[in-house]
Formats: sequence, structure tokens, C-alpha cells
Amino acid sequence: MVWKRIGYFLLTNLLVLLVLGLVLSLTGLDTGISAYGLNLGTLLVFSAVFGFGGAFLSLALSRWIAKRVFGVRLVDASATDPTARWLYDTVARLSRQAGLPKTPEVGVYFSDEVNAFATGPSRSRSLVAVSSGLILRMDRREVEGVLAHEVAHIANGDMVTLTLLQGVLNTFVIFLSRVIGFVIGRMVGGRAEGLVRLLAILALQVLFGILASLVVAAFSRQREFRADAGGARLAGREAMVSALQRLRAHSGAVDDAQPAFAAMKIHGLPGWARLFSTHPPLEERIARLNRA
Repeated sequence: MVWKRIGYFLLTNLLVLLVLGLVLSLTGLDTGISAYGLNLGTLLVFSAVFGFGGAFLSLALSRWIAKRVFGVRLVDASATDPTARWLYDTVARLSRQAGLPKTPEVGVYFSDEVNAFATGPSRSRSLVAVSSGLILRMDRREVEGVLAHEVAHIANGDMVTLTLLQGVLNTFVIFLSRVIGFVIGRMVGGRAEGLVRLLAILALQVLFGILASLVVAAFSRQREFRADAGGARLAGREAMVSALQRLRAHSGAVDDAQPAFAAMKIHGLPGWARLFSTHPPLEERIARLNRA
């Protein structure tokens, strides 16, 4: 399974949260809960510091991780390849239209899937990357629609907004897992109390972390509609609709053995599993643009 933008942000955030929880518990720095009682005020502050810390650490690493995980090769204004130069110039123009303080890094990664993503910790430190499959299977008007969508994500500050939401959710994940873990440990009592509390906290962090991801996914779906509208303003509604229609055509041909959480689309999630989707169905996105 291939994760893009929101997917690897959530995965990195969850891993950071679990590692922090394990280290804090094993080193005894988890002072919000002690054998002598539960200090809710201290625990809440503790949870907020580490909850937001984990989210912002994930954000800070997002661009670095994306370039290395997907093997992104950067292009710039000095590119001699005509397609690479067109990609950079198009992102630069769209970025000026969107009012970005500087042009994002622009890159290409080698993949047969038709896809693109944007990430980065701020509007001035961002990355727009497209797959080689997208370049080969879309015409330039459609590619421009995709690029406009990704630039709109950056202009809307979606990654920062997502990080703030994730920080709030992380705070409650840490807080509730420790409160309930404390209660479970006390119920068991005896020599096993400490171990039971630790295991309960880790298990509850995973459970609550998964539940929190449902909230983030629902939020992300709404931001996708907004990015589509922004892309339509930058590149034109026809280009944005055409890009989504092309993605829909290619998503039907994707091998079901290789489902992909993608920045522009999501494929292969049936029924209730769609609650974990970070993107609305392409049909809904096209219909909303056509109604605008």
C-alpha cells in the first residue's frame, strides 16, 4: 500500500506518539501519573506538550521523508529537459497566482500510478511532486489542473491546519490513555500494577490513535473539496474537472492487489473502510465542481 501526504503524516505521527509514550513510561518521566495518585492538571499539560510536539515533529519531517520514501528527484528553473522545465515554470506561475511567498520545491518520482502530492511544514517550505505515470498519461492541461490542486493545498495551509488538529487529538489520546491505564493498573494492584498500566497505556494509545485518525480523515475530505475549488480558480474549472475525470478513468484500471491512498484520489476502499479515506470519491468531487 502506498501512502501519500496525509497517509504518511498520520503514520509518522502515530509512530512518534508510540515511541514517546514508551520512552516516557520506561524512563519514569511520565510524572502525570504516579503510584500516589492522579494529577489531572499536570497530566493535561504534559499531554498537550507531547501531543503537539509529536504532531509538529511529523510536520517538520514531512518534506524530508517524502523525498526519501518516494525517491523524488527535484527539478528547477535550470532544467534542460523541456517537460521538467515546464513543470517547474507551471508550479512557479500557479504559486504566484496563489500568493505564495516562494515557489515550492518541484520534483518527479518514478511510479506507474497517476498521482501527485504536496507537503511541507509551511507555505514557504513546501514540495510539489508528481509521478512519472501522471506525466505520461495526462495532457498538459490536465497536469496543470493537478498542480493547481496541490498548490491550493499549500496556499490554504492544509498541512499546518491538519497538524493543529492532530495536536489536539494527540493531547486527548495521551491524556485518556493514561487516565484509563492508571485506573486499570490500580484495579489489578500488586506487583503487576506497573506492567499492566504500561501495557494498557500503549494499547489504548493505539486504539485512540486509530479513532483520532477517523476525525483527521473526515477533516481531510473537506479540505480536498476546498483544494479542488482553489485549483479551479488557479487553472480553470475545465482543467480541474478534466484532471479528475482522467484520474477516475485510470483509477478503474488500477490493480486491485495494489490499492493506493493517493494525494489526488483513493482507490479500493469498500463500505465502512471509506471512513478511513482521506479523499472523497472522485464522482463527488467532479459533481461539486460542475455545480460551482
